[in-house]
Amino acid sequence: MPIKGSTDANNESVVAKKSSGNYDCDADDNCDSGFGESSLEASYLDGQDPVFQNGTKHGFALQEGRTVSCAKLEVLPFELAIQSSGLIQEETSPALSGNTSHYLSTAALEISGEPIEKLFLWGQSACALTVGTEHHVLTFGGFGGPGRHARRNYALLLNHRSGLLTEIKVTESPSPRMGHTVTVVGNDIYVVGGRGGPSEILDDVWVLQNSKNRWSRVDCSGDFFRPRHRHAAVAVARKVYVFGGLSDEGICSCMNIMDTESNQWNVISSSDEEWPCARHSHSLVPYGSKLFMFGGHDGQRTLNDLYSFDTTTLRWNKENTNGRSPSPRFSHCMFIYKDYLGILGGCPIRESSQEVALLNLKHKIWFYVSIPSLSQCLCVRSSSVIIGDDLVVVGGGASCYAFGTRFSQPIRIDLHLLVSIFKLAYKKEKEMALQSDSTSNVDFEGHEKSCILSDNVKTMIDSDASGSALLVFQLEKNYAKLAKDILKRFGWLDLTRKARVSQDNAHVLFPVSKTFHALITDKHLKVQPGDSSIFEELLPFSENKLVEASISLHKALEILLSYRGSFLKDEQALSRKTSKTPQIIMRELVSALLERKGLPYRLLEQLPTRWETLGDVNVLPKTCFKDPLWESIRDELWPLVAKSLGAQRLARQGKITPNGTRDSTLEILVGNSGWLTHHENGICYSLDATKCMFSSGNRSEKLRMGKLDCRDEVVVDLFSGIGYFVLPFLVKANAKLVYACEWNPHALEALRRNVMDNHVADRCIILEGDNRMTAPKGIADRVCLGLLPSSECSWDTAVRALRAEGGMLHIHGNVNDSDETLWLDNVVESINSMAKTHGLSWNVSVEHVERVKWYGPHVRHLVVDVKCRTA
Repeated sequence: MPIKGSTDANNESVVAKKSSGNYDCDADDNCDSGFGESSLEASYLDGQDPVFQNGTKHGFALQEGRTVSCAKLEVLPFELAIQSSGLIQEETSPALSGNTSHYLSTAALEISGEPIEKLFLWGQSACALTVGTEHHVLTFGGFGGPGRHARRNYALLLNHRSGLLTEIKVTESPSPRMGHTVTVVGNDIYVVGGRGGPSEILDDVWVLQNSKNRWSRVDCSGDFFRPRHRHAAVAVARKVYVFGGLSDEGICSCMNIMDTESNQWNVISSSDEEWPCARHSHSLVPYGSKLFMFGGHDGQRTLNDLYSFDTTTLRWNKENTNGRSPSPRFSHCMFIYKDYLGILGGCPIRESSQEVALLNLKHKIWFYVSIPSLSQCLCVRSSSVIIGDDLVVVGGGASCYAFGTRFSQPIRIDLHLLVSIFKLAYKKEKEMALQSDSTSNVDFEGHEKSCILSDNVKTMIDSDASGSALLVFQLEKNYAKLAKDILKRFGWLDLTRKARVSQDNAHVLFPVSKTFHALITDKHLKVQPGDSSIFEELLPFSENKLVEASISLHKALEILLSYRGSFLKDEQALSRKTSKTPQIIMRELVSALLERKGLPYRLLEQLPTRWETLGDVNVLPKTCFKDPLWESIRDELWPLVAKSLGAQRLARQGKITPNGTRDSTLEILVGNSGWLTHHENGICYSLDATKCMFSSGNRSEKLRMGKLDCRDEVVVDLFSGIGYFVLPFLVKANAKLVYACEWNPHALEALRRNVMDNHVADRCIILEGDNRMTAPKGIADRVCLGLLPSSECSWDTAVRALRAEGGMLHIHGNVNDSDETLWLDNVVESINSMAKTHGLSWNVSVEHVERVKWYGPHVRHLVVDVKCRTA
């Protein structure tokens, strides 16, 4: 296929116009959120099943802007039962219906060095990079990071083994961006395009010279390269291949090729029926001289087509595969491990989001590995990097009204067993097929001959193992060390249970998987128990050398069988009760109550799926138990609900009264008193929750105020409440003195108690009454105005409270996302005008905007830091 010559910008590529639907693909940058309320991902997430929206099923943490909770710092083993369906009916293929199983391990990385918050990003790009003799994950750009979430332009190196995170120190960097690509060419890192702001789509190319730690902008020539973001790029030989993406004019469908030796762009446009449609948020990976592309979004629908691009002939080919294709998705990850193409994550979120889809590229067969821990990670706009046998997933997350802002923690998945899993699955299926007079002929050691394969070979991981006996493998003590090493090396040791010594003190009991039991009892394994020749072969190996030795799966089984071990039921583990979630316990208890009372089961739809904990009080949302029929059984209902949650006291949230004191209407359901003590960010808050409000959603802002350095400052808080921000200023920011204004008598009672309990009463002056009358004048370095929906009634009071030289105002407000700019302009103009009225000549400017949380549909809780300086 010929490469086009230079062309003008108007006909550079095939561009599909964007959808005119109710979302905007480009809205991911609205309000600088990087994933705005109306973004494509947010529209999918908000429109999905409520179980995804409340986040509980996927383990989303309840903290704003924090990590999704992924089994922190702990290796998580999962039992892998290989199953298939298609040629062989489930009841005639027991070997593939769960009796054959295996283990993989997943670990959340323990980060040291730089703060882990630097990895709380989405829309970043990452690659593998060798520094000296060590392999690292390099990540650049993205949206998120410490403090106020924003686009970033720092480059990080992550050691996926030690968890050490370092920032590459450079004198010059590309501008902050997201939706770009990072590609390795030799020892150099190329960054292409991206988005720097709502109206700033980029076309620049930068190179980081690994040997010099220096960024340089590449001066490109040749064909026109249209600015774009959400594209995909890979490198083969010395060329960078870029396909698709979003531009100002629409969605691109051209293949752009940059020769890194001449720095020249060439463009190839659609010329045949095999050419893929225009798309963005897709994935592209290299495999030899070919590129494989999957999924994405074409502006109207989500895609699940698989294409290959031959870099020698410059032609696309739509791939035909066997088995169930992965579900349509975009903003996902794709990787190549040996001869396997893997896909995980993406949007929309499905039950299959915990699956890794794998394609054997030699035989073009799909199979699946289901890892439940992935359901706890929001792998949307994440990056995946292969280093050796490890798959490292960094970044990713989302922000939408359903569950706020969430980021994923970096994880590592061990892939070294995948080849054995695939071979074992098809070996078993082939045997079953032959027994059933079916035809299945795949030569795994050579080439594919003829193949009639099952529609879906699926590898399931089930750490629960309920409904089947848990086993231990009993061995004499002198075999224990080497046996344990082999069991761990091949993932047969069940790390969720502990190994122990037998009662006769002569044997060791190793908890093992059903895989190991199925394999060791395989009738095709020809070795006699006690075969001394096997053990003699192993004598030259120490335990450490055995880990490094290349021992085949069959040889490992022979060695363990020769140890004359025996299988026993793990009575200790079986005696433990299977744990149930609070939701399940609640449903069972309430269902029984409804049955006894003859009430309809439809009421179960009103059971809560989430709740908040304040001190020892579990607070249910006001949206649950709304039907009046619940009132007829309340005396029996609430103790059952409290029991299911393990709660000492139970309450239900009500609306905050819209009066001047913003009283709470929380109702105590179990327990007598509303007084509680709640610990947050190392601060003790006491309050009567039936009379005073407490918002956990403001936690990030309280934390931000506590990180300020106020050692020599006088602070005035005009709306102190129980000390929401007064205490962070005093306890964490070490303010010299805080004036706390409040007029709610219930809040004042709690405030006085809290400054005493936190040992800061000597630095706090409490002023009771209307702050417009009681606030001090001309003494403050900093004034906090934490009233919602608006604090405008006291803006003038705040100006008068600042010193004549000026200071900082922290102004809170609920703002429609489309009106943010107007609101900020109004704040600056109003403060400037008020200052002039009081004879103050100040320069008033916005220093920072903190987007605390979504308060309602399209309404954000904002805090603007307004700096007032003497002109």
